[in-house]
Amino acid sequence: MQRRLKLLFVCTANSARSQIAESLVRAKRDPRIEGGSAGTHPASRVNPLALTVLREFGIDAAAARPKTIDDVAEEGWDIVITVCDSARESCPVFPGQPAMAHWGVADPAAVEGDDATKLNAFREAARILNRRIELMLALPLEKLESLALESELRRIGTTGRDRERATSG
Repeated sequence: MQRRLKLLFVCTANSARSQIAESLVRAKRDPRIEGGSAGTHPASRVNPLALTVLREFGIDAAAARPKTIDDVAEEGWDIVITVCDSARESCPVFPGQPAMAHWGVADPAAVEGDDATKLNAFREAARILNRRIELMLALPLEKLESLALESELRRIGTTGRDRERATSG
């Protein structure tokens, strides 16, 4: 078997979307891929609502902690996926020219309202990320050249975007 591809999810605070994505990838236990996450300006802790939603997926991420990009930059990432527009704009160049893609997901932590409204925003972000991760894992990752992989990952990042806009606006 080939070595596992190293996948990094990046957002600004590394407290919600990227943590959810990392945990979902790890929970799928696909032997072809290893997940990680980091933030351009990490928060002091993972958002409690992100942890709640992950528990709903059967994932205990209580030990998760936000990390800076500097903490993980030298780990030899094969794939880097930004999950927020701010991180996309400020994402640094990583050594080794990993495949880069953007899977923009609305920030659930920015949603205002009652507790149920906020929790539903986190559930929706997790649902979107989970679907995109499933689409990615359905790819023949071990057979795709870097440019083809990057193209497929970018395509996945647009999956459902029209529907997402229709329900958020």
